[in-house]
Amino acid sequence: MFRKVWLFLLLFVVGAIAFTGCMTARQLEPGVVTITLSGWSNLNEKQLLQKVLRDFEAKHPRIKVKYDAIADEYMDVMKTRLIGETAADVFYLEAFAAPEIMLPGVLEPLNSYISEKFDLADFYPQFLQVFQKEQIIYGLPKDYSTLTLFYNKKAFESVGLSQPPQTWEQLREYAEKLTVDRDRNGRIDRYGFALVPELARQVFIIEAFGGKLIDANGNVTFAEPESLKGLQLLVDLYRLDKSAAQPSDVGTNSAGEMFGQEKVAMAIDGPWLIPYLKETFPQLEYATAEVPTINQKKGTMAYTVAYVMNQKSKYKTAAWELISYLTGQEGMQAWTRQGSVFPTRKSVTDALQYDRHSLYSPFIAGAEYATIWQLNEDLPIILNNFNNQFVSAIIGQQSLASAMKRAQQTANQEIALSK
Repeated sequence: MFRKVWLFLLLFVVGAIAFTGCMTARQLEPGVVTITLSGWSNLNEKQLLQKVLRDFEAKHPRIKVKYDAIADEYMDVMKTRLIGETAADVFYLEAFAAPEIMLPGVLEPLNSYISEKFDLADFYPQFLQVFQKEQIIYGLPKDYSTLTLFYNKKAFESVGLSQPPQTWEQLREYAEKLTVDRDRNGRIDRYGFALVPELARQVFIIEAFGGKLIDANGNVTFAEPESLKGLQLLVDLYRLDKSAAQPSDVGTNSAGEMFGQEKVAMAIDGPWLIPYLKETFPQLEYATAEVPTINQKKGTMAYTVAYVMNQKSKYKTAAWELISYLTGQEGMQAWTRQGSVFPTRKSVTDALQYDRHSLYSPFIAGAEYATIWQLNEDLPIILNNFNNQFVSAIIGQQSLASAMKRAQQTANQEIALSK
């Protein structure tokens, strides 16, 4: 229901403001202007962003930036503010949510602002494209992250392993060797692999055998045999081999926490885990490697976030100055040098030399073949139904085929009702 109301109100707003689309000023608004930037971040990222914003203000003395960090339910808050015409001038938009927001009258098209000097060709095209619709650029990607394999070096050495697994078959063998009950009390002290049963991390596994989330008509298809074949790999690790654990199985909240506490020896996770481990588990000896191939195919997930401009902003020239600085070489290098996310500009990647760093190079390599976490405006419905049922298959409440069939049917029904 909220989705229908959201779309109706936005279409109403389009009619009221459509004439402003061709009136973008190119000169900075008179006097000192204050623009608002909305986003989300943890404490470290917030402090870093505030430093980058101070640098921007120093170089642009006529523009002040108020940073508005939204702690919870970010997109729900942003939708409400957009409808109420109280949204920030500039805000974060992740690829996952972009298809629902990239509508006329909601976001300011950026094509006419982008000059040759801005060097659009410097961006990795796969991340730039997810914020475009019918040749219109609605956002510029500020960073990206991929998933890669983290492995505990001491745990590997303890069972005679010296290299990370190259294939999923090897990963399964390794996970069994690394699963140990040290005191033989019937309880596993360390599992081989951390399993996070969320769709956002599994799409590349679904695709490994030719599976898809939807067909050409938009119907959900993750219950088809090709999709099930990939998902079965995860179920087998957990149910048959008992060499994988979910965070809740070992009293933790995330795969990263499981890995840091050495309750698992391997985890597929993102670069945000590196600063977390450095701060929380500084003694842990670990390494990273590209995700093992599945069905002889490389795969991983990629996530990206853009800066976008509110169509209703009163200070569009100032808003563009902020976006162009944050996604330009200088601002992007300052933002991504911490290593929790990676630059979407090739020149900044070269400058920071992440591809030459042993911990980071697998993430950079994965960007070339990763599945980007984006689909269409129905993805939230698909995600919720998948997650609700996949967990029940993992823990054995129903078969994988039954769980996915139920999730697929419910998702298709909800999508039909939302139209």
